[in-house]
Amino acid sequence: MATELHFDCGTLVAPTLPEDDALRALFQRDTRTGVYRAAARHYREVVLRLRELGLTYEDRAKRFEPLEVELTTPIEPFPHQKAALEAWNRAGGRGLVELPTGAGKTLLAVLAIARVKRPTLVVVPTLDLMTQWQGVLARHLGVPVGMLGGGVSDRQALTVTTYDSAAMQTEFHGNRFGFLICDECHHLPAPSYRFIAEGSLAPYRLGLTATLERTDGGERVCEELLGPLVHRTDIRELQGRYLAPYEVRRVEVPLTPEEQARHDEARARYLGFIRQKGIRFDVPEGWARFLAESQRTDEGRAAYRGYREQRRIALTSSAKQEVLWRILLEHREDRVIVFTDDNETVYTLARRLLLPALTHHTPVPERKALLAAFSSGELPVLLTSRVLNEGVDVPEARVGVVLSGSGSVREHVQRLGRILRQRPGKRALLYEVCSAQTAEASISERRRQHRAYQEEGEAC
Repeated sequence: MATELHFDCGTLVAPTLPEDDALRALFQRDTRTGVYRAAARHYREVVLRLRELGLTYEDRAKRFEPLEVELTTPIEPFPHQKAALEAWNRAGGRGLVELPTGAGKTLLAVLAIARVKRPTLVVVPTLDLMTQWQGVLARHLGVPVGMLGGGVSDRQALTVTTYDSAAMQTEFHGNRFGFLICDECHHLPAPSYRFIAEGSLAPYRLGLTATLERTDGGERVCEELLGPLVHRTDIRELQGRYLAPYEVRRVEVPLTPEEQARHDEARARYLGFIRQKGIRFDVPEGWARFLAESQRTDEGRAAYRGYREQRRIALTSSAKQEVLWRILLEHREDRVIVFTDDNETVYTLARRLLLPALTHHTPVPERKALLAAFSSGELPVLLTSRVLNEGVDVPEARVGVVLSGSGSVREHVQRLGRILRQRPGKRALLYEVCSAQTAEASISERRRQHRAYQEEGEAC
């Protein structure tokens, strides 16, 4: 009997299977229905194995055919794009590519789509990126490009969606795309997002990121679901020719005596509690345990308030605001992005500097208007928390100011990437402002553990 393949809610189903150990290792027997069931991502392996065995099969799983799509205008890839595309092609059209922000990951994807000629689903982390990708694909491939997310439900042979929307809809359309592209693919290992790749039949897969490595080792999940890392290009390999040359300046500022006293008192309360409870933050469950313990007693709640207070003082010190003002005056002719770790700081700065704030609460029309004003020069400064960390194209920005942030290496590299888009005569400058004699100094050291920050000058 010919083997039949079906798609069912993100799984690959076969009523019967031949006696082959390699095939049967991919499936499990569904005791409820008596059929064999595997994650949809194994579709390619199953089909190739059936062909290798010379067995006939009936493919009722996939709902896609080759797509007639061509570049509307030729794209001459840069050497790093060409090398990445060739490496991905040699890997059978599966794999991960790590390229710095501004190095042309989107155009690399366009070239890959034109090469494989399959219906394609592009998954991105934000609505801003979804709109941005739709515009690029439509411009270079000349076919309708659908969107799923943000209140839009328009599925086309080429479709862009968000991780949130894809996670909810993969069970319905996981058999309709032959090519899966995950932009900022370091998001994929999140438990709620893995099903996007697990529940898709797509035989062709491409993961794009500027920073693949995760502190939890999640990059191994990306490799399992999308393919191996096939190409990596470092920021310093491209700066000066394909990315703007850049400089990083670290500025340490002191707390005032009053701020230091309040900071030290709050921190002592917080540290005393975690030492008393034996809580360690060098283990994965440390932070979760602190949150749980801190809500059980008045002493714990006071310790949590101490943690929040010492952090707030370090991130929003008066000296930081004075340094920011001097930087804005010095770079009054440049476009400047100011990054903070939280919305409260953004809104405080917005009131004091009389500048608009850009956060995840900003409505999409207002966000578009602010980015357009920044692009034209009407608005010289953008104040933001984390919404511009990833992907949004702001080539006009030359100066970045990290006023506060997490210890994440990825976040710091992404923020640097926001100002590296190439422009004639452009030299990018990133300021990192941190409070001395606080935990922020060690946070700063952690997030600078990346090749992009090697060989930089001393702190100012």
